[in-house]
Amino acid sequence: MSQVFYRKWRPQTLADVAGQEAITRTLRNALNTGRISHAYLFSGPRGTGKTSTARILAKAVNCLTNGKGEPCNTCAMCQAVTEGRALDVIEIDAASNTGVEDIRELRERVNYAPNQARFKVYIIDEVHMLSTPAANALLKTLEEPPPHAIFILATTEIHKILPTIMSRCQRFDFHRVSLADTVARLERICQAEGIKIEPEGVRLVARSATGSLRDAETLLEQIATYYGAEISLAQVQTTLGITGDRRVRELAAHIIAKDISAGLTAINSVNSDGLDLRQFHRELVEYLRALLLVKTSAGDALDYTAEDLADLQALAAKATLEQTVQAVRLFGQLNLRLDSYSTLPLELALVDSIATDPAAAPSAAAPTATAPAETPPARPAARPAPPTANAARSAPRPASRPVSPSPAASRPSAPRPAAGSPASPVSKPAPAQPKPAANLEPVRAAPVAPLEASSEIDRLKLNWKLIVEQAPAELRKNRGLSVWRSGQVKPQSIQDDVVCLACSSQFFKETIEIVENQRVVQKLISSFLGRTCRIQCILEEKDNHLVEEALKIPGAQFISVEEK
Repeated sequence: MSQVFYRKWRPQTLADVAGQEAITRTLRNALNTGRISHAYLFSGPRGTGKTSTARILAKAVNCLTNGKGEPCNTCAMCQAVTEGRALDVIEIDAASNTGVEDIRELRERVNYAPNQARFKVYIIDEVHMLSTPAANALLKTLEEPPPHAIFILATTEIHKILPTIMSRCQRFDFHRVSLADTVARLERICQAEGIKIEPEGVRLVARSATGSLRDAETLLEQIATYYGAEISLAQVQTTLGITGDRRVRELAAHIIAKDISAGLTAINSVNSDGLDLRQFHRELVEYLRALLLVKTSAGDALDYTAEDLADLQALAAKATLEQTVQAVRLFGQLNLRLDSYSTLPLELALVDSIATDPAAAPSAAAPTATAPAETPPARPAARPAPPTANAARSAPRPASRPVSPSPAASRPSAPRPAAGSPASPVSKPAPAQPKPAANLEPVRAAPVAPLEASSEIDRLKLNWKLIVEQAPAELRKNRGLSVWRSGQVKPQSIQDDVVCLACSSQFFKETIEIVENQRVVQKLISSFLGRTCRIQCILEEKDNHLVEEALKIPGAQFISVEEK
């Protein structure tokens, strides 16, 4: 039975490991000088050479003819390790041996001397899958193993490894294999296997593997198995489900030209042909990203041909930077994993990127931001004092009527000329209606013609609701506004210059007594009474028949909250 490509072409020396030069050079120097560590930790994405490097290291330390540097791959020990029949090289899958009993058994066997080799090498793959008790059981052995034992741990999720384990190992981080190294390895395999494939097809396979050399070799074998020894670029695109650059470029051009109809037609044509929308989306985002880099004069970072770069530069000359950034953002945030058969997400992103003009949004919002700021503060001060409290309440209503005819019609009402400007005859008076009630001028006029009031406290109680409705902005801090409007704070008496306010609970009392809130309330009451006053908050006494009945019980006594 023939072997698959990733096993058949597995690297057998450290120099043959692709894309990890820093790691392989460090290990070769350690082998040459004999400074071999008792524990190694290899971490990195899948298909980057972690297990292959571990096996090469196991061969190098046990090589019969060399023992320093690279393994010879010709002696009996090297061949046994390569073929997987060496008794002293033990590979353990931590994903299926996660229990503490498995690690305890390993700790017992590690003390035995090796059978044939100089070192017993334990390769524990996916070590992050070990349970916490199992990982803790491995700690002591990792810290002080027997002199004939070497541990090599491999993982794809380094963040799940206990820090105590990492501190006992020499850590090597494997990185994704670069596109150039992947292409070189695939071309070498194609030459050895007699496969003729276009250079662009090889690059497309390498790019689709996203840095995993094993994935690239598997894709190449799959394509070669289906199409034979001669493979064209179109066949590679068909196998990988790639639409090609033509439709992606067309859609990107429609986005820049703001042609919604042509863009929707292009998306639906891709869907009608049965192509993978997720792959089409990935290609479109990648192309828009390339367009953004070219637009920002960073096109040198792209791995494109001279013709492709020329097309990108021509398209970038027609687009603005804001338009390009918005297209990349809208299409980049799409998630087609849950529904990869619907074109609606792509269509909505297309319409949003074309219909929404990023440059027009701030200017459109500017008038609405400035209009309310100019309306409320100035005009209510010039408002004539109404004769009664009822007249003050009804004042906002007639102001909304003269707005519609013309600005001149609104002139008889003094507080409304600014609010009824021709620019927005309806929207501006609306927010200004509650503002006259919030001003202190209408409240000063109340004592002029009191209604059914024979004293200051009566007038204060009669107009208390009007004072509360003023809702000064300063009371918005510390929840003072909601407390002030709750109806749970009422005037009780006036003694000299002290106004006593009864509060229904301790919470309301403490809120009004906050320095900022107390100052505002004193200003309101002083404006109403026409003289300077101070306030004093007390708890409102409430009659409770249940408490009275409970006190009739022999031995019952009242305990206040403060006494608790």
